[in-house]
Amino acid sequence: MTTFAALHHTDTPLLLPNAWDHASARAFADRGFRAIGTTSLGVAAAAGLPDGTSDTRDETLRLALALGSDPYLLSVDAEDGYSEDPEKVAEFARELAAVGAVGINLEDRLGSPTLHAAKIQAVKAAAPGLFVNARTDTYWLGDGEGTLDRLDAYQQAGTDCVFVPGVTGPREIGALVKHLAVPLNILYTPTGPTLPQLADLGVRRVSLGSLLYRRALGAALEAVGEIREGRAPGGAVPSYDAVDALSRREAT
Repeated sequence: MTTFAALHHTDTPLLLPNAWDHASARAFADRGFRAIGTTSLGVAAAAGLPDGTSDTRDETLRLALALGSDPYLLSVDAEDGYSEDPEKVAEFARELAAVGAVGINLEDRLGSPTLHAAKIQAVKAAAPGLFVNARTDTYWLGDGEGTLDRLDAYQQAGTDCVFVPGVTGPREIGALVKHLAVPLNILYTPTGPTLPQLADLGVRRVSLGSLLYRRALGAALEAVGEIREGRAPGGAVPSYDAVDALSRREAT
């Protein structure tokens, strides 16, 4: 079992903050997070591209190259793998592993579960050490119908973890945990269960998705609005030197 995989089998869930650039990733690592994810929304927004359209393959790989050699474990949000061809998805996975990533998140977008299972199998064959987090969008894009069938297919294909964003009910989450043979990843939402509650339900990984990126953008908008109104903006503000040091510091 790899170090990253072992983090999914501890007494407390792996809380995974999702970075959108080098500075945000290093800042999270400095707060003690051993593993960092990326957010596809943050990557797409920084490039002026829409999220969820498989258009950010190159941008995602460049970010992984910038982050993968740093002293934390990196898991990459790769949308649907940027291709309908499992072999092309496998090639992207090999590239991620080559630059130091230890995990990949692949979403099914409510497409063919057979195709998604084939992508998982191809990735595991091409990069056996890469931790695969197979996401189903049955709750994110639908009403939850077909969730168990999809998760069973992904487990049989060899995924290391399954991700069900959009499910927030304790009863539904608990039922998923009981059904699964692999760890369950849940997307945190401020209106849903807290981290301790998710731990009690048996959830093993909690992702923050685009929340931190959106909170950062929201804080910037609040600050500029306060300045425009003649007020000093509140909230924590890292110093110029502190942020600059995040990029200057050598990886250890």
